[in-house]
Amino acid sequence: MKVPPAINQFTKTLDKNQAAELFKLLVKYQPETKAAKLVRLEAKAAAAAAKEPVATTAPAPMLKFGLNHVTSLIEKKKAQLVVIAHDVDPIELVLWLPALCRKFDVPFCIVKGKSRLGTLTHMKNASVVALTKVNKEDEGKLKTLSESFHVQFNETVERKWGGGEMGLKTQAKLEKRQKQLEAERQKKLEASQR
Repeated sequence: MKVPPAINQFTKTLDKNQAAELFKLLVKYQPETKAAKLVRLEAKAAAAAAKEPVATTAPAPMLKFGLNHVTSLIEKKKAQLVVIAHDVDPIELVLWLPALCRKFDVPFCIVKGKSRLGTLTHMKNASVVALTKVNKEDEGKLKTLSESFHVQFNETVERKWGGGEMGLKTQAKLEKRQKQLEAERQKKLEASQR
């Protein structure tokens, strides 16, 4: 059965080495856990109760996740790198996301496993995550990954229909038919030579 190009592009995922490099970077920017958030808020409340000045710092860079949130980040051109899972069910949820990333010139990649993205976000599954900013020491790594993903995914649009692989029975039938046609052709050649 033929698979449309928009769906077939989700079979072309990152190889093992690229995925390992990507996940090394993404692990550094995991969002805080519920327990860490509770500790942070309790410390903030205790400081406010003691009438001490509460330091308000800019939030640390972290992964953004959730389909609607990542979509708005792409549309506002705030996302620097988008990572999409290949096994989202139903696939229609993320089917349009590569086209949106190409339109707004945001580098994206497709990785195996929504559960791998889920572990990064402290959830069971995550269909898509995005990086908006990184620390100074990781800017070079993000730039190299973004450039390679841009070439691999953004610039090379897959226009081929996928699937189309015939079963063993059909292959055997076609081989048999081809042999019969070849035999007939040989007979005609021998008859014409006489």
